[in-house]
Amino acid sequence: LLANKEIDGVIIATPDHWHSQITIDAAKAGKHVYCEKGLTRTFQEAIDIYDTVKETGIILQLGHQNRQVEANEKAKQIIDQGLLGPINLVELTTNRNSTWGAWVWSIHPDANRNTIDWDMFQKPSPNKIPFGEEALKRFFRWRCWYDYGTGLSGDLFSHDYDALNQIMNIGIPKYASSSGGNYFYRDGRDVPDVWHVTLEYPDTYAGIPISKRGLYPIETGGGPGLTVLYSATLSSNNSRGNRIMGHDATMMMGGQSNVGNVGGFIVTADSASTQYRDRLNSGVINSKYPIYNYSPGSKQIDGVTSATSQYFANKGLLYTYRDGKRVDPTHLHIKDWLDSIRSGNQPKCNIEVAFQEAVTCAMATESYLTGRRIEWDPIKRKLI
Repeated sequence: LLANKEIDGVIIATPDHWHSQITIDAAKAGKHVYCEKGLTRTFQEAIDIYDTVKETGIILQLGHQNRQVEANEKAKQIIDQGLLGPINLVELTTNRNSTWGAWVWSIHPDANRNTIDWDMFQKPSPNKIPFGEEALKRFFRWRCWYDYGTGLSGDLFSHDYDALNQIMNIGIPKYASSSGGNYFYRDGRDVPDVWHVTLEYPDTYAGIPISKRGLYPIETGGGPGLTVLYSATLSSNNSRGNRIMGHDATMMMGGQSNVGNVGGFIVTADSASTQYRDRLNSGVINSKYPIYNYSPGSKQIDGVTSATSQYFANKGLLYTYRDGKRVDPTHLHIKDWLDSIRSGNQPKCNIEVAFQEAVTCAMATESYLTGRRIEWDPIKRKLI
C-alpha cells in the first residue's frame, strides 16, 4: 500500500497501540493520514508522530468528528464574546452502564490461532502473552488493557477534552492529576472503570478574549486560571452533562438539565453576575431561566436504539445540522480532511490539535499509573 503511488492517503482505524507506527510509516511514504482517536497510546509516540508529520508536511486529521458539530461552533461564539465572563471551572462527565459500553465485546466463534495473527497484533505492545483464552479476550476487548490503549482516557475523556478545546482553545494543561480503580468490572482488565482527572491551567485567562481580559478584576484573591474536572463511571447511566462555569453565566451542554436538546446547550445567568447585574435587578433577566437556548434540529433522538448510540447521540456526536438538514459529522470530518489535502490548508483537527489531545491524555494516564501529579514542560517537551 505504501509503495503504491496511486494512493494519496490512508485511514487508520486500528487499536491505539498501532496508531503511531502506521502513521509514521504512512507519513514517510508521503501518504496523508486520517487517524482515529486517541492519537497514541504513549506520550513518546505523540512526540514521534508530531515530529514526523511536521517533517514530511503531510495532512493529518484526528478522528474527532465532534469538530464538525454545529453546536460547538455556536458555543465558541458565545464564549468568545465574553457572555459567560471569566471562566475558572469546567466539569466534564461520561457515564455508561452496559457491558458493551464497558468494552466487553463479543469474542467471535471462529477466533483461533489460524484466523488471528496474534503475534502481529501484539507486536507494538510492551507486554507479550502467549496465544490462548486470555489472548482472545485481549484481542476483541483490547480497550480494557493498557498494553493496547488508555481506557477511559483516550477513548472517552478525549472526546470531551477535544470538544472543550475546540470551544475554548485551552491547549495542554500545566498539571494533570488522576485517580480511580476497577470497582465494578472484575474481569482481569487493568484500566479503571471509575476514573477522575483534574487539569490545571494556572496562568490562563480562560474563556475571555484578549480584548476583554482584565474587564472583571478578581478582588477576592487568587489569580486568573482554569481548572477542568472530568469524571466517568462505566456502571451508571446518570447523565450529568458538561458545564462551563463563568462569573456571569454558566453553559450547560447535554445532560439531564438539557433533556431533549441533543447536541445543544443552554446558558443561564449567574445570580451574582457583574455583567448582568442591572438586568437581574430590574427583572429583565431571571437567573432561574436560560438567557440562551441552542437546539440543533429535532428534539428527539430518532433511529437511535443501542446504548452506545444513545450515548453518542447525547454527546451530539452521531449527527449535526447543515442548512436545516441532518448530516453525519463523520462524513463531514473526512470531507474536511480530503478538502485540506486538495487545498493544502489544515483541517479542523490537525496535527497541532491532535498533539494537544495526545499529550493531555498521556498526562492523565501517566498520573493514574504513577499515582502522582504530572507536569508538562513545553520547552523541553517532557512530562515531569
